[in-house]
Amino acid sequence: MRRRAVKALIALVPLLLAVPVQADWQLDPDQSRVEATITQTDGATPQAHHHQVRNLQGDISPDGTLRLPLKLSQTDLLSRFNDLPPWAGLLTNTTLVTLTAQMPPERLDALDIGESLVETLTFRVQTDAVNQQESVPLRFTREGVDQVRVTHAEPLALDGNALMANGTVRTILSMLGYQQIDEHVPVTLNALLINR
Repeated sequence: MRRRAVKALIALVPLLLAVPVQADWQLDPDQSRVEATITQTDGATPQAHHHQVRNLQGDISPDGTLRLPLKLSQTDLLSRFNDLPPWAGLLTNTTLVTLTAQMPPERLDALDIGESLVETLTFRVQTDAVNQQESVPLRFTREGVDQVRVTHAEPLALDGNALMANGTVRTILSMLGYQQIDEHVPVTLNALLINR
């Protein structure tokens, strides 16, 4: 009986070695952020305001699905209020939107240290009010054995009209005094993927 079990284990070894190991790429929250410039257009003259979304968290699953949930608590918006109403506190850890895209992890695995590739990812945003997709060219640069830096490969801007169409986002922007914003919201991305 014991001999049969040992033979079975030995027979499994080549199968286990033949299975490709997929990288478990995850964003490092401490080194991943997005900065955006929102231009307020409802005053006498347009005024630009700079905002940040930090502690980005997300991962690339073995099937290549990149998921990036965004929460109010990741933004600098809360620090702009002195006293939040109690109901607003409930929104802080609520996911406002989740961005999804496809990025085969084997493309990252194949990069040598110092090597870059540009990949155009089609991000999808699906909420109750918004069903939108946007193609974004990103640059992936291998910085270390288990580290890949992600930046945008060309100037990037969000659709201000789509942001205002999202009920939750519009409420938050209204609380900040934004009644109308420019349709172009320039964005800067700097993120680090770690192979854990």
